[in-house]
Amino acid sequence: MSQPKTLRLLLGDQLNINHSWFHSVDSSVVYLITELKQEATYVPQHIQKLCGFFAAMSEFAKALEAMGHQVLYLTLDKSCDYQDINHLISDICAREDIQAFNYQQPDEYRLSKQLEQLKDTLEIPVFSCDTEHFLLPKDDIPKMIKPQKHNRMESFYRKMRTRFNILMESGEPLGGRWNFDTDNRKKLKTSDLEKIPQPLLFANDVAPILERIKRHNINTIGRASATLIWPINRHQALELLDYFCVYCLPFFGHFQDAMTRHGDNRWSLFHARISFALNSKLLHPMEVLEAALKHFYNRESSIDLAQIEGFVRQIIGWREYVRAVYWANMPEYKTLNQLNASIPLPDYFWSGDTKMACIKQAVDQSLDYAYAHHIQRLMVTGNFAMLSGIDPHELDEWYMGIYIDGIEWVELPNTRGMSQFADGGLIATKPYAASGSYINKMSDYCQSCHYKVKERHTSDACPFNSLYWHFMNRHQERFLNNPRTAMAYRSWAKMDTQVKSAILDRAKTNLDNLNNL
Repeated sequence: MSQPKTLRLLLGDQLNINHSWFHSVDSSVVYLITELKQEATYVPQHIQKLCGFFAAMSEFAKALEAMGHQVLYLTLDKSCDYQDINHLISDICAREDIQAFNYQQPDEYRLSKQLEQLKDTLEIPVFSCDTEHFLLPKDDIPKMIKPQKHNRMESFYRKMRTRFNILMESGEPLGGRWNFDTDNRKKLKTSDLEKIPQPLLFANDVAPILERIKRHNINTIGRASATLIWPINRHQALELLDYFCVYCLPFFGHFQDAMTRHGDNRWSLFHARISFALNSKLLHPMEVLEAALKHFYNRESSIDLAQIEGFVRQIIGWREYVRAVYWANMPEYKTLNQLNASIPLPDYFWSGDTKMACIKQAVDQSLDYAYAHHIQRLMVTGNFAMLSGIDPHELDEWYMGIYIDGIEWVELPNTRGMSQFADGGLIATKPYAASGSYINKMSDYCQSCHYKVKERHTSDACPFNSLYWHFMNRHQERFLNNPRTAMAYRSWAKMDTQVKSAILDRAKTNLDNLNNL
């Protein structure tokens, strides 16, 4: 390496080729991109997730070099001897006579605090800047989100729609409605299955990365092959976005909550699967919105307002909202456990070896593809974990590691908040608890299940049913007066005493034998 004056760090989720850093080539600047053991091991990671990030980082390094920038790319072979990223950076700065160190603000609290320490330990100027990715600047978060309080996502979403003039007409929402969520809860009928397109998959060679991960004894979860199906560069990410807009968006809204066991080669249904590309910053949220809106406004388009609004809400609403909640409430947010859940995560979350068809489907798919859509995460694995009283810390680590898009700023509010109600309602106004009837309503999983979804307390009754009532019963003091859960308690009060006793007994048996369900 020549004698650069400035070292700039790029983390694996900072692959934004349009960042202002890259607008001009400066021979005195070198960009550091490095595979890190600390990032590969801080939670058990899916092998496809590690391959995805390492491959995307390598591709990004090549793209920068092609633009004329100096890049120092370190694989695990070069970085593994260092205790952590700070020791690596300190050594490079000392060895190469670096005169200044720059980094983009990390999106994870732990990395932000870690890199801040360099300002005290390096004997050179240290500067940080924005990643230039999110629609809501970090400094504006306090204006939109109050810490330690519930902030309605719907209110946040409407402000963002107005701010960026998306699906708006003369200051009002297009079509006279802000939200078409009630139109977006359709179950897939047999005739609908034929509409599902095969997912666009890539064939990226990651054999050298797999070998490197194995050689460095990094424990992983999930299944992998020598080719990776996920996008690892901007060209592939844009190709996947376009594929979604053409083939999936016309049906996305209606079926975004639907689930089916008949996926075969259509396991991603009508979902975009661009979250990895977004979270690694290969794609910018505004260009995603603009691409989808272009297809919607096309005169020949078959995309109706309910479809596009459902997608826009995910990008400009939910994604920006959970990131704002995260930064407004960290670091305390990571320790919240308002329901005092403490049961260990069952073994089948790592293997899929369970008789519950819905859990098996969601876990097997997660192990196979490092992917499950939001309802599989929220209302299957997440719902089951909350009903069972699973330790939210263990569940956090599972979600963070098993999904290719798992980064703490998005995972933590979705899991500890939306899914587990461990934050006491900072995100959700009610616990997203449901019996087997919800899963039966939104999927065909129950048709092939060992358990009977309409039974509540028999030996072959769906475990979700008794666990649901056990959950509601043990948290009655907290949720009885919540308007959104009041109807459930009225139903519970009307039940025969012996039936209630039998349900609770079945739930206790299930909890005592949780690993064997």
